[in-house]
Amino acid sequence: MSFEKIKGKLGFGCMRLKMAGDEVDYTEFSSMIDEFIASGFNYFDTAHGYIDGKSETAIRDCLVSRYPREEYVLTDKLSEWYIKEEGDILPYFENQLECCGVDYFDFYLLHAVSRSNYEKYKSCRAFEILRELKREGKIRHIGISFHDTADVLDRILTEEPDIEVVQLQINYLDSDDPGIQSLACYETAELHGRRVMVMEPVKGGQLVNLPAEAALLLDGMNIGSYASLALRYAAGFPNVFMVLSGMGNVAMIKDNAKTMSRPLPLSAEELLVTDKIREIIRRTNRISCTGCNYCAEVCPKSIRISEIFAAYNKFVSAELTRAEAKSELPTEGGAAADCIECGACEGVCPQGIKVREHLKVIAKRLR
Repeated sequence: MSFEKIKGKLGFGCMRLKMAGDEVDYTEFSSMIDEFIASGFNYFDTAHGYIDGKSETAIRDCLVSRYPREEYVLTDKLSEWYIKEEGDILPYFENQLECCGVDYFDFYLLHAVSRSNYEKYKSCRAFEILRELKREGKIRHIGISFHDTADVLDRILTEEPDIEVVQLQINYLDSDDPGIQSLACYETAELHGRRVMVMEPVKGGQLVNLPAEAALLLDGMNIGSYASLALRYAAGFPNVFMVLSGMGNVAMIKDNAKTMSRPLPLSAEELLVTDKIREIIRRTNRISCTGCNYCAEVCPKSIRISEIFAAYNKFVSAELTRAEAKSELPTEGGAAADCIECGACEGVCPQGIKVREHLKVIAKRLR
């Protein structure tokens, strides 16, 4: 089975690949894959919506075409915003197999499951369809990626015995966040006997690009990179078998592989520092966007919301002046002031961000 194929706890999350213009940089991606596999790891994670479908085809061209199928583990996902009814699921799935160039997925997840879309997945008989695909050998393990509170996860895991693994957002910034509930959701999965995969261990880069005050706390501690601290935190939970990292270049691969080749648990001193960093970041009033871009995919005004939020976060963290932040705003797509408040973005945001409110503020402050 696919669990036995997995090498190490570090997974390659293929959401944020380096681009060459509008296309994935195949030369860089191939080099990253080679370094990742040579470092002793083999788990890759994608979804149809990552980079407008280009993540899947990049995996086909840079991984699948170059390595035997038994040498890597591949996870893909069913995203509910791409389907309207039961009959859409199988064509969608078969297209994913074709895009990735494989005959089966080692793990296949229902994507971003929450209280708002769980009923849609059920009405479309998604769990039953995935169970049949598993019988046919096209899926080895069924799971969900989850973005909601622990009580919702408890209900889902109680009602859906086919779920074998749960992908959770776990990082030291979100550990006690009332909307994300990292620790409570982990404990719920553990209580139900489900193994856990971790996504967003560095919170979309927020635990790497730290405010200056937080960085000062770490600079004298000899912990390695800021990312290494976050990865070790996530890997330290006993029921976690995989920690995904959205690596963007070979240097990141080397740094993460060094950390995860033997991920040591955080010391009491390091845990105390993560508490302090969490307080500092929250004081800056940064928007907790991880740059997944799901919002941009559904925005009728083509507003590049996560890019706008990234520029604004640098402004409120005093990394950029107002003029500098304005210069980093995207020049393509709609502006923050173009929002028509339809709410489609908030319906797919895994972080539960009140996007419309933030866009109003940004439209005024970075006008």
